[in-house]
Amino acid sequence: MENGTYRDIDGVPRVYCDGYWIKRYDPPADTWAAKKQLIDALTRRLFNHTEHGINIPGRRLDAAREAYDAETDPATKRVKGAMLAGALFNRAADIFNHLVELEACGVHIASNNDLMRECGRCLTEALEFGRNVRHRNGDEGIDELWGEPFKAFTMPIDAFYESRYIKIAMTMRAIDGLTSSLSKSLRGSPLFTGIEPSIEAFAIAARRKSETLRTDPDIFEIWPDFVVSAEHLQEFQPRLATTPRPEELELAEQGARLIRKCVQLVSDISRARTPMPKSGRELVALCESFAAAASNPSAA
Repeated sequence: MENGTYRDIDGVPRVYCDGYWIKRYDPPADTWAAKKQLIDALTRRLFNHTEHGINIPGRRLDAAREAYDAETDPATKRVKGAMLAGALFNRAADIFNHLVELEACGVHIASNNDLMRECGRCLTEALEFGRNVRHRNGDEGIDELWGEPFKAFTMPIDAFYESRYIKIAMTMRAIDGLTSSLSKSLRGSPLFTGIEPSIEAFAIAARRKSETLRTDPDIFEIWPDFVVSAEHLQEFQPRLATTPRPEELELAEQGARLIRKCVQLVSDISRARTPMPKSGRELVALCESFAAAASNPSAA
């Protein structure tokens, strides 16, 4: 099947991308007002997923830059770099919002306008400093998420929507890989017999969440299903003996921790709609470690 193929499946418009049929949305008209609305939505989503304290107003850009330039401690400089990225991003958003207001008043703004170029420069620099920004869970950066507003600024809206499907396919593949690793690792332990349907239900719900916009009326079904499937998976009770041995109790606790870690990471990936490869590799390693312990429970 060729990427970009459109098809209605069970009455839902979908587009094929890298092995997945992803829910498709019609892009809005490519106007300044529509682009502003898109960038505003991406801005809110961006800061909702990033570490606290970096949503610095654009008017404080000079102060943020001075603080970053003066810092010498590497760890602190990383945080101040993230704050500078936030200030740059918000400065760009401030400029663009005012340009849209002028356009609405009938003032034509050329693409080579000085303010447009300054907006682009701020976004480019924000993208560079965005490498310092971490996800709210603190595990790793989220360069793809940080780059979305820049792409929305530079690309036609319909092209931006098409690029979104590629990233969602990558997200779905990451969800499937992590939940498959979890299922494979728990499968070898009698303590977790019967858990696989709950893992599969969670994976399906996470994929559906990743493809669904918050403005979609279906979100009132999609989000509750996602939350409930995560809760059900984490509530699974290991099949302990009436009088379990200490090593069985330890293995059961290890498995429960592994399930919680997987649910948290898959939830982060699904909500951010971007893979987190570093955290993913760490989780797969934990799954492999548990599988090895389950194959020799006396050594757990």
